[in-house]
Amino acid sequence: MHEYQIEKAEKDAEYKLLNRAFDDLFPICRSITGLGIESSLNYFKNLMPLTIEQVKSGTTVFDWVTPASWLFKRARLWGPNGNLICDTEVNNLHVINYSEPVDREIDFADLRPHLYSIPHLPDAIPYVTSYYKRTWGFCLAHNILKSLPQGKYKVRIESSFDDEGGVPFGQCSLAGQSKKEILLTSYLCHPSMANNELSGPLVLLGLYNRIKHWPKRRFTYRFLLNPETIGSLCYLYKYGDALKENLEAGLILTCLGGPKSKLRYKKSKRNDSLFDKLVSGASNEEWDFIDFTPLSGSDERQFCAPGFNLPMGQASRNSYGEYEGYHNSLDTKEYMSIDSLIRSIDEIEKLLVKAEYGTKVINLCPYGEPQLGKRGLYPTMNSYQHTQGSSDNALDSRQELNSILTILSEATGDVDMLDIAEKIGIDLVHLMPIIDKLEGHQLIQFNSSRVL
Repeated sequence: MHEYQIEKAEKDAEYKLLNRAFDDLFPICRSITGLGIESSLNYFKNLMPLTIEQVKSGTTVFDWVTPASWLFKRARLWGPNGNLICDTEVNNLHVINYSEPVDREIDFADLRPHLYSIPHLPDAIPYVTSYYKRTWGFCLAHNILKSLPQGKYKVRIESSFDDEGGVPFGQCSLAGQSKKEILLTSYLCHPSMANNELSGPLVLLGLYNRIKHWPKRRFTYRFLLNPETIGSLCYLYKYGDALKENLEAGLILTCLGGPKSKLRYKKSKRNDSLFDKLVSGASNEEWDFIDFTPLSGSDERQFCAPGFNLPMGQASRNSYGEYEGYHNSLDTKEYMSIDSLIRSIDEIEKLLVKAEYGTKVINLCPYGEPQLGKRGLYPTMNSYQHTQGSSDNALDSRQELNSILTILSEATGDVDMLDIAEKIGIDLVHLMPIIDKLEGHQLIQFNSSRVL
């Protein structure tokens, strides 16, 4: 059906695209609303056909109320001698995300509660937010904070809030043979962080470009970019019922650019999705995996909440809290690397191809065994020797014939091909050519291939 190896020229073009996109997006001061995320979504819209929507500020979304748009320009902090200490045009982590406007002089004693650093990472600037409680503040390296003298400081934060704004998100899809969907999603709301912010959206873009060139898609593939937490809640507010009806499985893409050799999969709460089974199967050696937990993570906590309980897992490499640069200025392009992004795209694409083959399958010729010989699937001579290897090269071995017979016997429409592969004792990847033959002879059909 599909080869997930791409030519070197395509790989080089992919690298250049992702590298340029990273450099363009990294300097933008994003948040969960406002000009930063809107311009970032529009950037991706030029690279994939996103439809951008917005849930208006002040809307009650389940137990949440969508916040006003944060319209931010610049934040600066000057010391007593007039020296510039913090400036978001140097690093936009210097301001607490969602800070309210301030323009005044202030004593150091009153300023100090508004300054944030990381004592155990004295050269790092932390990422701090306050979306739902109005405040203001600055973030700076702890070494700088320790050196600040007493005296009068000048604070200027140029920002405002717009109640006519809203929470934006963008989505697009690649149609398959079925309305059953695979959802691939990432968040786009953090300023100037590499692995924790841009790796997920860039892998999403890479997967979109790979999947759109597949010669055939059994599933429909949906791609979603949203601000974390409130954005996924807004998406579920509008499209949760459609997902309950059509979603086969999904992946939250996050922290995919670090140096670890293996990807990690976090299972859905249901623990029975197609991806859950593919990654945690006995034959899998390419992924690590952990069980679902609501105690940490990303938007899978919203998609897997009890009211939805959708089959959404999470894919990561060097994950949140596992590396020194998490939520601070050490999370750079040098730590992340474009090469790691492409390795993540490769491995996730392999998983998606397995999913195309691993879902429920039905025998289209179920009344007795079909005549395999006339289709070139059975030896033309019936003897012990020929069932070990056909004289006309129709079969490679008895194992292939056994696999064909077992697939046809088990393909009742309510059994996953992945389970059939485990029963045969052959990895699903090695069964793919046999599956292609059976599908080509119209002997089987995947339920995901049925137009609903």
